[in-house]
Amino acid sequence: MFEIYVIFFTLITTILTNYILSKTRILIDKKYLAHKSFLTKNETPLSGGIIFFLLVCFFLPHQFDIFKVIFFLILLVGILSDLNFISSPVKRIILQVIIILIFLYFSQTFISSIKLPLFDSYLENIYFRYVFTLLCFLILINGSNFMDGANTLAIGYYLIIAGVIIYVVTKYELNFDQHYLKVIFLTLSIIFIFNFFGKLFLGDSGAYLISFIIGYFLIDFANAISASIGNEKVSPYFVACLLWYPAYENLFSIIRKKIKNISPTEPDNKHFHQLLFIFIKKKFNYSGDISNTLTGLIINAFNLLIFINATNNITQTKNLLLLILISLLFYNSIYFYLLKINKIN
Repeated sequence: MFEIYVIFFTLITTILTNYILSKTRILIDKKYLAHKSFLTKNETPLSGGIIFFLLVCFFLPHQFDIFKVIFFLILLVGILSDLNFISSPVKRIILQVIIILIFLYFSQTFISSIKLPLFDSYLENIYFRYVFTLLCFLILINGSNFMDGANTLAIGYYLIIAGVIIYVVTKYELNFDQHYLKVIFLTLSIIFIFNFFGKLFLGDSGAYLISFIIGYFLIDFANAISASIGNEKVSPYFVACLLWYPAYENLFSIIRKKIKNISPTEPDNKHFHQLLFIFIKKKFNYSGDISNTLTGLIINAFNLLIFINATNNITQTKNLLLLILISLLFYNSIYFYLLKINKIN
């Protein structure tokens, strides 16, 4: 009954939000920059983040009230970016740093271990914990924004992650409250359907907010798991395996721009999903909309395979590290192949 209630409320919220934004012409994707019109030129409501925020705030209990304020601030930075009021990536990052530090102070949600004794000893220092966890959040939310350019990609990615955690907690009977993850899963499922048909986009606001909230729950999940599976505990690299793609998308983008003497904050049309889009469109002569959606589905299908293997090796750190390495090698190989076949310098 609860699940039906969440689905119904999400549907109503989505329809009303899209209607209001379309009528008022607020937060409509008007393609201020060239890279934003790379995949499609249609004007679409950037409503995904607002819808997600409203539903999360509605279903989270009162003890999360301070978190709701933080979630709103993250959403607000994204909205101001979507409206082109904050066009400078540097200013956005500064605001993100301030908001995340406030969140860490009130929530005391830190990454406590990466299973490397020397590094874990540094994590015992509170200041190092702040800096490391802050950097991880920054990489995650900005990497998620980088990869958000194909229909279903970012939404589908975090939808799969929420589903995987729910599956793992249920399968291994772990001591973790999955109630709110179920709310997130159901909410993202409805948003995914609307995004699949091009009826809404996440925008910067949605990419920032969804990745931030999922990142918080994953840290909470990693820290809360005290029960063992057999004689071993869940490896922290299981979570790293779930987040490899947006994290590497961010780091790889910075590295390749540095090599080309381009500012890391400068947007471009050479992200993995953009190259795959060009290949699909040219190879199969599909329309832009079909190629766009197919791009997101293909990338998420690959990541689903990675996640399935990760769940089967949830306690095996060496296997999980190998899985991450394979993912990175596959990403690089396909990326440079697409550059070559698309004849892009």
